[in-house]
Amino acid sequence: MTVLLSLAADLGSKTLAFRSVAGTPVIVEREAVLRLARVDPRQINSLVPAHEPVVVAPRLLHLTLVLNPGAVFGTGPGKRWFFVGFTIVALGFGLFMFARWCAARDTWAQVGIGLLVGGGIGNLYDRLVFACVRDFLHPLPGWKWPWGFTFRGTQEIWPYVSNVADALLLVGIGILLVFLWGKDRARPLPQRDGLGG
Repeated sequence: MTVLLSLAADLGSKTLAFRSVAGTPVIVEREAVLRLARVDPRQINSLVPAHEPVVVAPRLLHLTLVLNPGAVFGTGPGKRWFFVGFTIVALGFGLFMFARWCAARDTWAQVGIGLLVGGGIGNLYDRLVFACVRDFLHPLPGWKWPWGFTFRGTQEIWPYVSNVADALLLVGIGILLVFLWGKDRARPLPQRDGLGG
């Protein structure tokens, strides 16, 4: 159930954002993306018309449309098939984790893995259907590092635009880390044999 809800939230939010954020619907044509990707993957965003961000919460969350030809944080533009393969392997690992680590009573682990799988499928769908990932969430817009510090060539704390699938992946990882930490702490300590050792 978590996988289906996650996937619906991701794909539905992407569709709604690309239909309304720019003031006019933005239709992502796979062939146009592939044509630009062969020349220069960074030019893919020329397919999105210039638009003002939609301010959801000032300085906390803006909506702005971006086409991501790479992976998280825009890394690896033009390596779509690598990321398709990587996502399929990661989804297989997620299903393996579910089968191997989750008991019927491990609800939080099941939710965490469901979020990972749902988010992974959402971005995989975009890579296969649109040849890029549709992003629109820009948290902390304009926030800058103190004292002029720069990271990866920018002073912005969070210059990246992402989507619901990315958020689901982060939350799923967080849930699993807490679950595994709690499970490890609940494990009884080994008994000493009483022979001075």
